Amino acid sequence: MQLDLNGKTALVTGSTQGIGEAIAMALAGAGARTVVNGRKAEAVHDAVTRVREEVPGANVIGVPADVSTASGAAELASALPEVDVLVNNVGIFEARPALEIDDDEWRRYFEVNVLAAVRLTRTYLPGMRERGWGRVQYISSDSAVVIPAEMIHYGVSKTALLGVSRGFAKEAAGSGVTVNCVIAGPTHTGSVEDFVYQLVDRSLPWEEAQREFMRVHRPQSLLGRLIEPEEIGNLVVYLASPKASATTGAAVRVDGGYVDSILL
Repeated sequence: MQLDLNGKTALVTGSTQGIGEAIAMALAGAGARTVVNGRKAEAVHDAVTRVREEVPGANVIGVPADVSTASGAAELASALPEVDVLVNNVGIFEARPALEIDDDEWRRYFEVNVLAAVRLTRTYLPGMRERGWGRVQYISSDSAVVIPAEMIHYGVSKTALLGVSRGFAKEAAGSGVTVNCVIAGPTHTGSVEDFVYQLVDRSLPWEEAQREFMRVHRPQSLLGRLIEPEEIGNLVVYLASPKASATTGAAVRVDGGYVDSILL
């Protein structure tokens, strides 16, 4: 299957590392003019450099802006008036006892994990509808469905994205624009590696360590290993492509079977 995004501009928020960077690389590899975004100019520059090194001939630029604020979103929109593919990836997470999460922390999680995506959808969806083609995606999490006791504020913010996605899909109905949510499962990033080795024997090679971690601490996974960020990028590219024209209003899982459900 040829997934060709030549001639399309794709914006990935929070794409200076981890899943976001892998998504940017995948979109660039499919031919999209890819826009890397993050809060810090130096981090954005470094990520653009890595994408160019990984994807020869990549058409990639960087736009630093803090999209968790209204002013930052406006700054980004001024630098990038139109996009064809919007991937709302930016997000934060941290373990915190449920009864210790105060109002300010709840608001911060909604500003970053939910409202940043809402603002940019309001910014770019009208132009997509006028042009008769576009893709909006939200990177959610298995935590949206299996709320983690150690970070319910994160889980609830990701649940909210499922509703945001479905609602905007209805707003885009019949326009040629699709709107979908990607439910990512436990994923292999640098911070997750550190977390794994806090729970399993540090002398184990990585492949053994992650499988032991999944066996003991994430036994509901059917994959039996952490998901690689590139695997999430592959699904994002498919949903961004013309091949996915009949998929909209959906929550599509790339979770290794972590969520114990035959739906979603």
